[in-house]
Amino acid sequence: MRVFSNPVGSGTLWFDNLITADGTPVGYDPQARSFIASPPYCANREIIGCNWIAPEPGAFCRSCAMTALAPDRSVPNAIPNWAITEAAKRWVLDNLGRWSWFRPEDRGTRPVFHMLAEGPTPVSMGHIEGVVTISVAEADEVVRTTRRQALDEPYRTMIGHMRHEIAHMLWWRLSLRADFLDAFRALFGDERADYSAALQRHYNNGPPPNWRDHYLTSYASSHPHEDWAETSANLLHLTDIADSFVASGLHSPAVPDSGWDAYAETDPARLIHIAASLTIGINHVNRSMGLSDIYPFVLSPAAHRKLAFVHEWLRRGALGR
Repeated sequence: MRVFSNPVGSGTLWFDNLITADGTPVGYDPQARSFIASPPYCANREIIGCNWIAPEPGAFCRSCAMTALAPDRSVPNAIPNWAITEAAKRWVLDNLGRWSWFRPEDRGTRPVFHMLAEGPTPVSMGHIEGVVTISVAEADEVVRTTRRQALDEPYRTMIGHMRHEIAHMLWWRLSLRADFLDAFRALFGDERADYSAALQRHYNNGPPPNWRDHYLTSYASSHPHEDWAETSANLLHLTDIADSFVASGLHSPAVPDSGWDAYAETDPARLIHIAASLTIGINHVNRSMGLSDIYPFVLSPAAHRKLAFVHEWLRRGALGR
């Protein structure tokens, strides 16, 4: 993620800022990828702290307009959890916009989001035919940590959920192309295999013993659809880690130069090598504070091939280049 210029003075702004250091209200323009100091702002600004601009007064921003179902406000903590979840959505949509996904020039279908609060029954997150369902309860750190430990997952965040579930939607968009499907099945396997049965086997028996040789995560081994979603999420993790590192003014021998743009990189092997090199150092810094690794994944040769495949197709973007 980039670091942004202050439109009304000196200093910089971060992606989630609502005001400048001196208190001037600002809004983010996702089309220009910059902040402005004039309304109209999103209708959700006062409710959930959305900092994007709107096309007209009283309207939702481009991101909030994709949310067809908002959580039940009578559920405890629904609003603050929703705010965190929408912030994660904005972050991921802006990342994907660097490759033209879901911007005005993209004439394809946009995702529709169902943001659901949880009562006694947990919400199953997932995607079906363009609709992405997200449990906002996982914005609560205790809930998320409990589930991460129960499912033996090394990484579980709201941005991670968004990248994974939107990746399913991107697959759905790309699957309309026969050349994509043929290439996908050659590398990931046939997604027409029974999905419910595959997940049941995974939860009953666990992953195959050698899953690390072929997959980025144990869950990716359950079905080609999940392998795609996990691999796509990891490609977005790595690209954004590298982009944010450079945008923050940090330096590393792994980075070609200060003007290098991770999202403009055409060589997937180079991008993955740079990003993976950076994660080793950042993981080490996190350990100095007793924190978990920022990127707790091992990249096998098979994972490299799959990441390169995802990079090729996502970087072509919504315009199908």
